Amino acid sequence: MKSKSVLVLGAGLVARPHVRYLLDHPSLRVVVASRTLSKAIALIDSHDRGSAVELNLNDSSSLEELISETDLVISLVPYAYHVKVADLCIAHGKHMITTSYVSEAMLERNRPAVDAGVLILNEIGLDPGIDHMSAMRVFHDVWERGGEIVEFRSFCGGLPAPEANDNPFGYKFSWSPYGVLLAGKNSASYLEEGRRIDVPSEKLFVDRRSIAVPGAGMFEAYPNRDSISYVDTYGLGNSKTVFRATLRNPGWCETMKVLVDIGYMDIEDRNLKGMTYAGLLENIVPGRGDLRRRVAHSCGVRMDSRAIRNIEWLGLFETDPIRMNKGGTIDVLTERMLERMSYRERERDMIVLHHRFTAQFPTGRREAITSTLIDYGCPGGDSAMARTVGLPAAIAARFILDGTLKSTGVQIPIEPDVYRPILEELAQLGIGCVEKLRVLS
Repeated sequence: MKSKSVLVLGAGLVARPHVRYLLDHPSLRVVVASRTLSKAIALIDSHDRGSAVELNLNDSSSLEELISETDLVISLVPYAYHVKVADLCIAHGKHMITTSYVSEAMLERNRPAVDAGVLILNEIGLDPGIDHMSAMRVFHDVWERGGEIVEFRSFCGGLPAPEANDNPFGYKFSWSPYGVLLAGKNSASYLEEGRRIDVPSEKLFVDRRSIAVPGAGMFEAYPNRDSISYVDTYGLGNSKTVFRATLRNPGWCETMKVLVDIGYMDIEDRNLKGMTYAGLLENIVPGRGDLRRRVAHSCGVRMDSRAIRNIEWLGLFETDPIRMNKGGTIDVLTERMLERMSYRERERDMIVLHHRFTAQFPTGRREAITSTLIDYGCPGGDSAMARTVGLPAAIAARFILDGTLKSTGVQIPIEPDVYRPILEELAQLGIGCVEKLRVLS
């Protein structure tokens, strides 16, 4: 078989298992392009079918040249660049993969992509990605047995493994810290027992609930973006409940709500030169006097609340200097969290993905079905986040190039001919959901 070439844009936190999988298949040649050449070189690791290229994505001519010379492009760069990359892929007849949510602008490329015979596959990571595929497998099984889904709840989170869960936030960063925090500014919507629930961004961390995941523990969950759009996407028109949520350890939501309320998630630049963490709070929290009391009062929480204790642990009341001259408060928070909430050498992360379904059949039979994935990082090796985000995209690339996946247009992985082979390959790599069924009536 003639070898095919893959262009990987980006060399970030999820790229290593992704690139290694591609290089492990002799039919593929891999070019990694990154703004930081040393990162791309490290990923290729002197492999004879790999090469590294320095690339600034704003250099359109260099980007177009690289795309024109490859068979498929995998975009692991910030989502703002995806449409630009897609346009070049369509123009040169090249397939494209991203792990990001499909945007309205990307959907507008569907007809041009179909006309060009190009597949642009989005949302092929963990969440979104494995969550879609594992849920669709259950949906299709129920439909094939003559039933319908009347309730669907989906929970997913990347967390420290229990032995590494040693800070009061119950969280450490296995991917972009800024992205984690920015997601906390999203509004959300979902269906609950036939009612539409709309959650404004400032109330996101208020709408939380406790959930037990067998084999993983107790967590709190809060809504993840727009669940209602998935009623049509998944074909759940008869469902009364459709709810997609993010999982965190207990206490995260309470603390993040206070940080939102005091303005520590703002993206607007401000002058930070010579400012301390305590000085920044003096500027953004109303009132005078003791900072802890002012923060607690302005947010309506007790002085001895977990949120105030967590903020104190993070060092936001301290007088050491902020190490940037300009930025939003969210940038300051990102830097502080990275200092105190990063994984140490040989610590493991954990991925928890848990679906709950209620299925109803014409005979009156009702079933409760769960589908659960729990995956751990390898100490000193790849994180669970890197594996579960990077490998689905790499597998999809291989299957597109060998003809297993034949679709065209702008797609997400919800069709059986797409998700079945990818889930089977993931299971071979030790990443698989365990499904359980219980008859309710």
